[in-house]
Amino acid sequence: MPATSETLTAERILEATEEVLRRHGPAKATVVDVARALGVSHGSVYRHFRTKAALREAVTKRWLDRATQELAGIAADAGRDPEAGVREWLAALFAAKRLKAGGDPELFATYSVLAGEAGEVVSGHIAELTGQLTAIVRAGVEAGVFAVADPVTAARALFQATGRFHDPGYAKEWERPGVEAEFEAVVDLLVRGLRR
Repeated sequence: MPATSETLTAERILEATEEVLRRHGPAKATVVDVARALGVSHGSVYRHFRTKAALREAVTKRWLDRATQELAGIAADAGRDPEAGVREWLAALFAAKRLKAGGDPELFATYSVLAGEAGEVVSGHIAELTGQLTAIVRAGVEAGVFAVADPVTAARALFQATGRFHDPGYAKEWERPGVEAEFEAVVDLLVRGLRR
């Protein structure tokens, strides 16, 4: 049990919540379990997160945000060829989702359940991802590389068209032989559709 003299922060609570979820799963994990793991009262946890649902949403957001950090760097690279940027961003998204699903399948299953409960968090995550992709597409339009009337709509279409490679509902397919070639074929087709 951690020392209780350590300052209780939201980050510490989220770390402990992730461990409790890993150990007990979303159906059995409680705020009392999180408090016990931290060596504090459950009231101390509730001072940072007003409800169990708020805690679960925060830990889900934290988990989803990890995937967007590398992607944000790709989207922000103004010097990159826009076509290469779209390809790299989509490939990084696919790789990040595959890593989450294959690296810790139990935790991935847990977060899939939590994401189903946290609609606003997931919607915000998708909005952030499509915003990053929009920035790349817009840069391509401004550079004269892409010929799309509306970068926002085009980015949303790219995201939706590649859903099989990042939507957790398809996670079992991500380890099938040939999935990388299928991904490349879809991305090639989509990038050709963006070109001038």
